[in-house]
Amino acid sequence: MADEYHLYDRVATPAEYRAICDAVGWAAVMNFDAAPAALRRSLFGVVATRAGAAVGMGRVVGDGAIFFYLQDIAVVPGHQHRGVGRMIMARLIDYLALAAPDRAFVGLFAAEGSGSFYERYGFRAYPALTGMFQVAPLTDD
Repeated sequence: MADEYHLYDRVATPAEYRAICDAVGWAAVMNFDAAPAALRRSLFGVVATRAGAAVGMGRVVGDGAIFFYLQDIAVVPGHQHRGVGRMIMARLIDYLALAAPDRAFVGLFAAEGSGSFYERYGFRAYPALTGMFQVAPLTDD
């Protein structure tokens, strides 16, 4: 089925980004006003399409030298479990193989239940490290 899909090395447009975020249930936690600037600052992006419509995306963000993060990897539910996510991840990993120098840190936050998908690509939790984050507005509590 993956041959029905096309992969493009580009960042999603703001409209594609919003549509895919809406489809996967991220709309309530996204700041779509800030998205155009964020998308422009991506290091690399991939968009999967079917019949001309964007149905999946992923991007790499970071400083481009030491820290790289996989971000916004999402596939519209009606197109999940068809190899689209694997195609996106393979292309992101290909980019990192060329762009990330020796000993670069490559990270991601995985949604609950999706860890085994990312483990296929060498990602894993490290017991000695704890991922932490805060959502703006920042607090000092």
